[in-house]
Amino acid sequence: MTVPAPVTATTVTTKHVTLHDATHLQVLRLLQVNPQMNQRELARALGVSLGKTNFCVQALLAKGWLKMQSFSGNKRKLAYVYLLTPMGISEKALLTARFLTRKMQEYEALRLEIDALQQETAQHATPPSQAAPARKSK
Repeated sequence: MTVPAPVTATTVTTKHVTLHDATHLQVLRLLQVNPQMNQRELARALGVSLGKTNFCVQALLAKGWLKMQSFSGNKRKLAYVYLLTPMGISEKALLTARFLTRKMQEYEALRLEIDALQQETAQHATPPSQAAPARKSK
């Protein structure tokens, strides 16, 4: 049985960055498919608060990964479209590659844990010859 690694400042920071990257990737993926999504729709799709969504969108705008363009002549004055910039497209590709690598590592670790648990249960299983005899139904 493997013992989990102790939680350190590095692992907490790494998990925070990983969650941060995952959120950014989700936002970029959603907006690439539907650039007309508003922040409320984005928040609902992400399952996070509107405030967190706004913070994330503002960070992506500041990094230059997204640009915001208003609809000209739109009756809704606050109607915007979010477009991925060329830098945003390339960063999305990098985030996707890191996400895929991390998920493959998680999959492999889970597969190894499942194999170990299956071996453990097989070793502790009662052999059929020692099992209690089945009752006859009347």
